[in-house]
Amino acid sequence: MGRAHEVRAASMAKTAAMKSKLYSRYGKELYIATKSGVPDPDMNQSLKRKIAEAKANQVPADVIKRAIEKAKGGSAENYDSLRYEGFGPGASTVIVDCLTDNSNRTVAAMNQCFNKAHCKLGVKGSVSFTYDNLGVLSFKYDDEDTMLDALISADVDVNDIEVEDGEMTVYVDPSSLHKAQEVIEGLIPDCEFSVCAIKMLPQEYVTLDDPHDKEMFERLLRLLDDVDDVQEVFHNVAE
Repeated sequence: MGRAHEVRAASMAKTAAMKSKLYSRYGKELYIATKSGVPDPDMNQSLKRKIAEAKANQVPADVIKRAIEKAKGGSAENYDSLRYEGFGPGASTVIVDCLTDNSNRTVAAMNQCFNKAHCKLGVKGSVSFTYDNLGVLSFKYDDEDTMLDALISADVDVNDIEVEDGEMTVYVDPSSLHKAQEVIEGLIPDCEFSVCAIKMLPQEYVTLDDPHDKEMFERLLRLLDDVDDVQEVFHNVAE
């Protein structure tokens, strides 16, 4: 019982940390979307789309409300979007997207993470050309033909649709993400998305067979996860 309790506690702590990271990420993105226009989603399409995306990713209403209220309150915070590209062990590559109010702090943190994991930061474009930028939506559904017809009828730019074990994943042009989300929610009442986001997907995956390479790569991911400015980490290592 003691061991089972420890496992459950560790799992719950990990889940809580993941949720905290997700909420922080969307809090910043909602703040930026609100500041870019007016705080009314009916008059600010960027905010409206970001709220819909946050809800699809199970971000609580109070987190969404706090981010909007913070922007309405005249906060002077200003975030810049930064992307870092790097090379991990073996043939692995990594893309790190950040939102920061202090670029010097962020670049120092990135250098520290890569150095500690014996990895190397690259220049802009050194890695991203081997990835595709796509909107990704995953949910429970298996009628590929019906879904494709609905998306095409709504002028959604569909890249691909995959179905595995009752889980459908739709890949669309990033500009079509929120339109695709609306179509899917209209077709599937109370749809719950396991993924609803714009992602950088590797064109080819690699496997790290060397134990040391695996250890260093996992260390890099852990270090990056501890950096508050990091929004998303994409890589080409097969899970």
